[in-house]
Amino acid sequence: MDRTGAEMIVEALRREGVDTVFGYPGGSVIPLFDALYDARDIRLVLTRHEQAAVHAADGYARATGKVGVCIATSGPGATNTVTGLATARFDSISLVCITGQVPRAMIGNDAFQEADTIGITQPVTKHNYLVMARKDLGQILKQSFYLAASGRPGPIVVDVPKDLFIERLDDEYPDTLTMRGYKPVGKALPGQTALLAEALAKASKPLFFLGGGMVIAEAQIFFAGILEKTGIPVVTSLMGIGVVDSAHPLNLGMIGMHGNVAANKALTACDLLVGLGVRFDDRATGDTARFAPKAKIVHVDIDPTSIGRNLRVDIPVIGDLRFVLGELTPLLERKDLSPWLAEIEGFKAEQHGLEAAAAGIRDSTLPSPKALLGVLNEVFPDALVTTEVGQHQMWAAQYLSFSRPRRWLTSGGLGTMGYGFPAALGAQAGMPDDFVVVVAGDGSFQMNIQELATCVQENFPVIVVVMDNGYLGMVRQWQELFYKKRYSATCLRYNRVCERGCSSPGARCPPYSPDFAGIARAYGADGYEASSVEEFRKAAAAARKARRPAVIDCHIGREENVWPIVAPGKGNDQMVYEGVPV
Repeated sequence: MDRTGAEMIVEALRREGVDTVFGYPGGSVIPLFDALYDARDIRLVLTRHEQAAVHAADGYARATGKVGVCIATSGPGATNTVTGLATARFDSISLVCITGQVPRAMIGNDAFQEADTIGITQPVTKHNYLVMARKDLGQILKQSFYLAASGRPGPIVVDVPKDLFIERLDDEYPDTLTMRGYKPVGKALPGQTALLAEALAKASKPLFFLGGGMVIAEAQIFFAGILEKTGIPVVTSLMGIGVVDSAHPLNLGMIGMHGNVAANKALTACDLLVGLGVRFDDRATGDTARFAPKAKIVHVDIDPTSIGRNLRVDIPVIGDLRFVLGELTPLLERKDLSPWLAEIEGFKAEQHGLEAAAAGIRDSTLPSPKALLGVLNEVFPDALVTTEVGQHQMWAAQYLSFSRPRRWLTSGGLGTMGYGFPAALGAQAGMPDDFVVVVAGDGSFQMNIQELATCVQENFPVIVVVMDNGYLGMVRQWQELFYKKRYSATCLRYNRVCERGCSSPGARCPPYSPDFAGIARAYGADGYEASSVEEFRKAAAAARKARRPAVIDCHIGREENVWPIVAPGKGNDQMVYEGVPV
């Protein structure tokens, strides 16, 4: 069929099952947007920033399990995608980003809005292409969607010169794919799964450690059978939340720098740790010399380069988790773990005691983060939650409950402020019947606050809960704990009349700017303000009933901290809770 390059891209989107695209137009991609103008079967969402377009495609991919797609123009449009691409790369998110480029004859001549998109994005993508021949476009697009979703997923950039968009050719989108040298791992090597089963049979204090790879592999059904069959307790990474129901008695929660006390203590006491789809990153492990010091470590992952990268591994198992867990299940038998489970109940009791004691010594009359998130659990028990990055992210990880995967979307590896709100728009586009809630900080929310326009005009009924403490809270907490309360550039109320040596909030603090509820209303969304648990409960219930875009500005204590904390360079056995070692 005779068609332009832009029409070939639209055909590729259809053939790959893409129903939603996020983007921002510009000179080099006008032909592609023109082709999409007539594509009534593909929803085109105009974000207000290219970074937000990538985050929205990322959120769509995480929520649906499909490949997310975004479009940006050449030069500054393409460079604005870098943070979103790096976010997706770190967390292994399947995404195709189509960027425009200056005409082929002008590449390398410093043309208007020219940038070396391939060179710039290569370090933050799984793969990227500069399309220099119209005849190659269909095959490159086919490869891009396959690469994005197969093996360890990741973002792909397809950079298309403007003149190629309008060049015509009589060709078809390919039905088949050939890629020499790229063979994603499937089943594990013979004997590896048997070694894992043998290690589980011998261990008296085994522990499963679940990561984001379990979500990507859709392996939760296989693991549910193993959990029921063995009765082995579970801890998770930040990205593994939701693989096992938060309310399950064997789920101890998240480990690491701000992990649960019971989870970190179980990690320290176990004699076998089985990591499934985890990276063993530094925020989870702390000092690797003190990480699971009594345990033999098993690491199961589809990416062989991840195994052994950060710490020693006694039993490596390279394979797709669905295959590995499927082969493992019949090899397992239930054994008596009652002494180990009794020890874990002691860890849980210690954690509950610490939380109760902390609640009794709060010096703020404003609602605690735990109380607010408890209300969020009640009002939106079925919500899909995205987060920004900071203290609110850790509180959400600690206190929100999830019964299944793909309901918890957060930037893990890169820790990207500004991720949560646009990701929520993508999630809502992919899951239109679900309630989507953003847990944000007053610093992070302002990174992409302009997407309120997208939210309102696309009628995405996303609800943003801003945990407002007037600080860049996580950095402020570190300044309090490790830099003698020298609050340098973290107070969001600061202005030129403030004393330079100020190190705590007080009655003389200037008014806070901005008014988040007022900004929401200015964009056409609903705006609420809450300074008590009951006010928040009413606002959340009203927002749920209205089913409209909304922002709830929740005031919390200005110097609330996230507990426990494992200080940088310390081990997970060296937690501190409210300033006291535990």
